Amino acid sequence: MGAGELGVLAGIIIPLSLFAMIFGIVYLNKREKLAMIERNMDPRSYKPQSAPYQNLKWGLLLIGSGIGLFLAYVLNRGIFNSFDDDVFFLYVALIAIFGGAGLFISYRIEKKEVLDKEDQRIEKL
Repeated sequence: MGAGELGVLAGIIIPLSLFAMIFGIVYLNKREKLAMIERNMDPRSYKPQSAPYQNLKWGLLLIGSGIGLFLAYVLNRGIFNSFDDDVFFLYVALIAIFGGAGLFISYRIEKKEVLDKEDQRIEKL
């Protein structure tokens, strides 16, 4: 395929996929509202559940990934004295390790907060 044929193909596929995506979102939203009506629920009063610790989770994940990337760079340039791409595994491994550590810390913080709230509620009773 030449560049011209790929351009024409992209010009056809991109608008069709955008239309299909918008149509699918609207269709699924309407089906959800109809299912709520069938179960005698008011779709106007429905509010999605909030995730109060979502920002904490993403923040700690990105901080951990950044620390892992920085540490991999320092190890690559300082200890291994390597300027080639032989240590790509080091970057991937440290990003995964520190990103996972960030998620684990987020889990521990959320668990501690939930347990503290439950303890306060039990003390009030």
